Parts: sequence; structure tokens; C-alpha cells
Amino acid sequence: MAYLHQHTKNEAARLNALRDLRLLDTPPSDAFDRLTRLASQLLGAPVSTISLTDGDRQWFKSKVGVDITEIPREQAPCSYAIEGEDIFVVPDLAADDRFRGSPLVEAGIRFYAGAPLFTRAGYGVGTICVVDDKPRDLDDAQKRVLRDLGGMVMSQIELQNMIGRVDPASGLPNQYQLFEDLEDLGRAMPGEAAALVLLELMSPVQAGHMARVLGASQVEEIVTGAMPVVRGAVGNAARIYHVGPQRCAVLLEGMLDERRAALPDALRRALAMPIPCGGLPVSLDPAVGAYEFAAGEVDPRDVLRRLLIAVADARVGTSRRARYDARLEASATRRFTLLNDFAAALEARDQLALVYQPRYGLATGRRIGVEALLRWTHPTLGPVSPAEFIPLVEQTAMARPLMDWVARAAFRQARDWQRAGLDLAVSVNASARNLDEDDFARRLLDRAAEAGVDPARIEVEFTESALAEDHAQVVAQMTALRAAGVRIAIDDFGTGYSNLSYIQSLPVSSIKIDRSFVLDLEASTKSRTLVQTMITMAHDLGYEVVAEGIETEGARDLLTAWGCDEGQGYLMSRPVAAGAIA
Repeated sequence: MAYLHQHTKNEAARLNALRDLRLLDTPPSDAFDRLTRLASQLLGAPVSTISLTDGDRQWFKSKVGVDITEIPREQAPCSYAIEGEDIFVVPDLAADDRFRGSPLVEAGIRFYAGAPLFTRAGYGVGTICVVDDKPRDLDDAQKRVLRDLGGMVMSQIELQNMIGRVDPASGLPNQYQLFEDLEDLGRAMPGEAAALVLLELMSPVQAGHMARVLGASQVEEIVTGAMPVVRGAVGNAARIYHVGPQRCAVLLEGMLDERRAALPDALRRALAMPIPCGGLPVSLDPAVGAYEFAAGEVDPRDVLRRLLIAVADARVGTSRRARYDARLEASATRRFTLLNDFAAALEARDQLALVYQPRYGLATGRRIGVEALLRWTHPTLGPVSPAEFIPLVEQTAMARPLMDWVARAAFRQARDWQRAGLDLAVSVNASARNLDEDDFARRLLDRAAEAGVDPARIEVEFTESALAEDHAQVVAQMTALRAAGVRIAIDDFGTGYSNLSYIQSLPVSSIKIDRSFVLDLEASTKSRTLVQTMITMAHDLGYEVVAEGIETEGARDLLTAWGCDEGQGYLMSRPVAAGAIA
């Protein structure tokens, strides 16, 4: 071979490559034992081993004719074998200055021959060797046999590594191997300081968009192309794992705190340059989470889970990097609990309830409708804010049964009020996920028919962000509702998409000015200008206007003077139980 083996230049990298083989201190394997038995038989040697050269020892993965499992590295001819390029032979250890007087010679061993085991990257990690108790040599044919056996050993190692432990796209160890290595680290160095850094190359939104535009295989190509950049940033002394479609983890052991602290920034700087994909440069949006822990003191799956929490926190921050914070875990655990328990809440009789906030005509002061608002009393957590649980539920498949539950309860209440002589329109809130449902409009109308409520007494509120999802689907659902008489309102107007030409194409009945504008009316000239403009524009487009968050008489008077049609807020009424409305 014309090249210098990598281990002669970088012992740390060689040891890292050895650890990546995941063979040190593993149980005996018949696949390797067959090869050592074959070596002894073909070469007529009483002792044969497959050994790995660790930092300070020679460890035997497989052995024939010997009982020991390891020897100090400085006493091992194998340590010399991995520095060469071919078969290493010592005809007589007792006559060789390097080994004369060594424990091997004292134990009666005279002859040694070993074939070095090299990884594809050129790192010498060990040998398959034969030894004898009398001096001898190998002829060329025997050297070819030993050389071939060495190739068979490396093929077996590579095959073993590929099965269930390697990501097929990147060729890197996967999360299952990470769990195993963390367990090994805990056994080998309990309490040792270690750190994991989780790199998310792209946000889920960016990855989804790129998959739609470029195709899933191209996204995979981007990830594969980024891995050499990641390796260059972390160096050879760290292990890299592919633990998700766009995520890799970097395991750091025994490194200086300064290096650990600097790694997140180093990764982001390295990935600042675009990654080539199909001839096009693609810019990534990496986020980095870090977690430091004591080896063996945290379950490996908890290590990865805490890293995911750190990355989620990094993703929402401007720096795109974060360290694990136990307080974030408590928050994540609470979110998981809420999502996990919400399905049961839908079936329970005593957890979910609706309250109703009245809406008033500002010119007349007359109550003309109510907005139905969901409340949840968790059996152990107590009252949970809708601002906390509704956004979580709306991102899952439970958005559908949630909407059905609210519609049934609200429409039954509207029927009961109507029978009691109260003619009140009822408004319910829907999400973007509801608009993605092909049968959303039909189901809502079915709920109204079941309750015996005229669709003309129903209003459905959508936020601007929900309307921005799928224009054709949005128009189809809204058109079906409007054709049946249901009113459509855009909630939180001014805080979301705000594409007026887009909104103008929808069959909208009214807009609801977000409370953030209304609360500042008396103190902010800009808010007054904005709200006046929104009211005038909406009227010119044929929409009615509802102002949310009216808390002072001054704000109510300004809105009334500007011609705002309806208002709701604490000044007139807080959300109350159905009985209080009656």
C-alpha cells in the first residue's frame, strides 16, 4: 500500500474507529470462533486469536488454545503488526530484542505471525494471529492463507455492524447503537463526565417543504452530504450517530469543557455554507441541543429524550442552540400528559365544559350572540388553560373529535336557549386541521340537524393562519357552510396571514379584530389608526366587524363612534356558564 495508515498519524482517531466497531468486551461469537479454529488448523498452530488493540491492552475477541482474555499492549506483538501493511512474523520471540524477556517468552511462546485488521478508512484495529511454542516461519502460501483469513474477519465485522445498527442512508450508527454504546460507557466508566449534542439539520417544516419540492430522496441526499461537514466540525475523537431523518447525535467523552461548550457554535458555523443537492446549493436551518450527564446514571433513552427537548427549545430561540433544562422537561412531560389524557376527557362526563362570552351590538347595547369557549378540569392537574391544551390538541388527530364535541354541546345549548325564548346566535372555533377534513362542513351541519338548530343561528370562527393552509380546500368547506346559512368569521384579524386579496376570495361574513389592538386603543395612536382603518376597510368589503377584548368604557365608546358592529370583552361580560346567560 502506498499510503500511511491513519493510526500512525492519529491514535485518538484509531481508537475512535475501534470503538465504532462495537466489539470490545463483547461476549464470544461462533462466527469469529470458526475463523480462529480454521487458522489453527490450516497453519498448524496450537494457539490462534482474533485480538483488538485498545489504548493500553490487547483484548481477545476470539481465541483457541489459550485461556486469558487480554494482555498489556506493550507486551503484544499485535501492537507492532497494526503498524505494518502486511503479515507481521516473528520467527523466534526469544531471539528478538523487542520481545526478549517478555512475559510471552517466559510463558513458553516462541513464534508469532499476525495479519493486521484494517477498517475501510485505513485504521489498524487489531489482528488475527497464530503462535507456537517452538520457533518457525511461514512460507508464501501460508502468508496468503493468513492474509485471506484477516479479510474474512473484517468482512464479518462489517456485516455484524450493518445488521440493525447502521442507518442505510448515511452509513452511520443509528439510535439503537447509541443506546448500546451509552450502556457500555456506563459499565466501563461509571460516573465519567460525558456529553451528547443533537444536531437537527432542518426544521420539520423546512424538511416537509423540501420533500414536496425536491422529493424525499433529495432530502436524504442533503442529509448524507451534510455528514462529512459534521464530521469535520466535531473531529475524530467524537462518535456520530444518525438518530432521525434530519438528526444526528455526537457523543463526547473526556473532552475539555471548553470544547463541549464550543461545539454547538462550531456545528452551526460549519453548516452555514449551502449543501449541494442535485446541482443546487441548499441552505440548511440547523438547531443544536446539548446535554451533559454522568455515564451510567441516566437511562440511554432518557438521554435522547432530553436532547430532543433541548433541540425543541433551540428551534424556537433565535440562537438555534440550547442546553437541556430540567424545567423544560417538566413542561414537556405536562404537554405529553395533557395530550395523553385528552381522549379520556372527551369520553368523561365531568371534565370538559363550555362557557359562553356574550357579544353585544355596540350601537344598541343588546346581546345578540355568544361565543362558545372550551374549559377543561383535569382530574389531577385541575383547571387547564385553553391556551395551553387547545393548540396541542389541534396539532393531532384529536382535533376532529374535539370539534365534534364542541359542536354537539354548543348546538344543544343553543336549542335549549331557543326553547326558553332566548334567540342567540352561537359561535364555535375551528382549526386548520378541521379544514383539512373533507367532510368537515357536512359533519358540522349534521351536528346542527341533530340538535334541531337553524344553521343561520351558527357562526364558525377560523384564525387567519388556518385560512392560509390549502386555498382550494378552504374555499370548498366555507362555500358549503355558507350555502347552508352558516356565518363565517375570521378570528384574531390582523395577527396572522393578512393577505386581503386572499381573504376577499372567501365567503366570509365578519372579521374579529384581535384583542391586542383593542387593549391599546386609549394609549396608542397607532392602534387607533389601525383599528379605524380595519373597520372602514371591512365595511367597504361588505363584512361586519366584531371587536374582542373590550375592557374599558373609553375603548367601547371609540369603537362605537367608528361604527364597529359588535363587541365582546370583560367590560360587558366575562365568559360564563350557560345558566348565567339565561
